[in-house]
Amino acid sequence: MMADGHLIFLDPHPRTEAIVYTPDAARRLAEMGRVVTHFGSRAPNALVDEILPDVSVIIGQTAMPRERLCRAPNLLAILNVKANWEPNIDYAEAHARGIHVLSAAPAIAPAVAEYCLAQAIALSRRFGEGDRLFRKGAEAYGIAGNRLAYSLYDAKAGLIGFGNVGRALAPLLKPFGCIVSAYDPWVSDEILNALEIRPAGLDEILSESRFLFFLAGATTENAGFLDRQKLSRIQDDACVILASRAEIVAFSDFVQLAAAGRYRAAIDVFPEEPVAERSMLRDAPNILFTAHLAGGIEASYRRIRTIMLDDVGRILRGCPPRRMQPADPDRAARMRSR
Repeated sequence: MMADGHLIFLDPHPRTEAIVYTPDAARRLAEMGRVVTHFGSRAPNALVDEILPDVSVIIGQTAMPRERLCRAPNLLAILNVKANWEPNIDYAEAHARGIHVLSAAPAIAPAVAEYCLAQAIALSRRFGEGDRLFRKGAEAYGIAGNRLAYSLYDAKAGLIGFGNVGRALAPLLKPFGCIVSAYDPWVSDEILNALEIRPAGLDEILSESRFLFFLAGATTENAGFLDRQKLSRIQDDACVILASRAEIVAFSDFVQLAAAGRYRAAIDVFPEEPVAERSMLRDAPNILFTAHLAGGIEASYRRIRTIMLDDVGRILRGCPPRRMQPADPDRAARMRSR
């Protein structure tokens, strides 16, 4: 058992107790130190002020500006159990103090990659339309029903954004013989080449890919960078999957072009969630909608707990974390994901 001197603070809202603090997780954390928890909302300032002088590890989304970091002399790590970087931490100050700031994004990525693959096949084979026709008694069998279907095999696939999800998705596409290209200004050509991913410019990927995956995170610089002009370069009747952040596209234009039949689309994220009950989106054709379901499955939450517990244990033993994603101070400070 580790020294009782370590204070571990859980403030994971909007993650729930059931997601991050199962009985097994609670037992393992208790073996590492004294645990203080707050669920159901962000921790009140009074509670945060109380734990700051002694806290070793923060698990959650607690706001940690420079002023709070200065009052936490024993803080070793902040573990964000969501898959994003929130603009409520002074990342540069934490880095300067040697505080590990980590994200659970690697735990979510496999489920999102699986979602992307499933939607790509569903769109290209028109399974949604096939289901609707069957329910109306208007189905066609065999080749007659596959007139507008095409295959993922040997197709050109373009990834816009090559972070955790891109790295998880690319190996799933390779068995289909896909020619996989990626555009990400944060990732060098050398890294992509080493992973047998073809580096390409944004315009090239938009115009040449039969399957497009929009996977980039939202930053202070890239809001709406996939505007109508860029979206108009997408190959006619391509399959486009939006599974990362809605903020990276001109969302209304994206929906309008898909509804008009320029391309087929699957959308899992929205500028405002939940979507209004009477939103015009609900009547938009040629789009497969899901309600931010790509990553939020129990398998993802099990992985979050596993990598969180592994890294907390390593950090409290004086070892570097190995499972969660470390924050790059400059990039994390620019992120604007919700």
